[in-house]
Amino acid sequence: MNLRSRRGKRQVELHNSALNDILFILLLFFLIVSTLANPNVIKLTLPKAKSNTKAKQTVVVSINDKREFFVGTNRVPFESLKQMLVPAIARENVDPTIVINAERTVPVEDIVRVMEVAREIGAKVVLATANPQSKG
Repeated sequence: MNLRSRRGKRQVELHNSALNDILFILLLFFLIVSTLANPNVIKLTLPKAKSNTKAKQTVVVSINDKREFFVGTNRVPFESLKQMLVPAIARENVDPTIVINAERTVPVEDIVRVMEVAREIGAKVVLATANPQSKG
């Protein structure tokens, strides 16, 4: 009886046929879930311009932490803000726009007051914000 020779000839087999099925099912599951992850997306085909578009010239209204109003770099009391904005808006040819730069501590009421003045003179309003990548 030679026991040593039998141990050496023993073959180990690994059955991985079920592993392929499991991986295929997992792949299908993740593909289906990834398409359903964002159901509120509206797919649009955006138009392409044939010519270069120029940046619009805008009027900047700034409000500092002391609640002082500036048109460009000129300090203006709020009562005369409308009179200062009308000639500045008249210089713009298309879609007059007012950019509001407000200090973080400025009350929302002051920003809304500037927005109301812009609506009265027929200008669009954009509220400037900080860049999300910048810290501070």
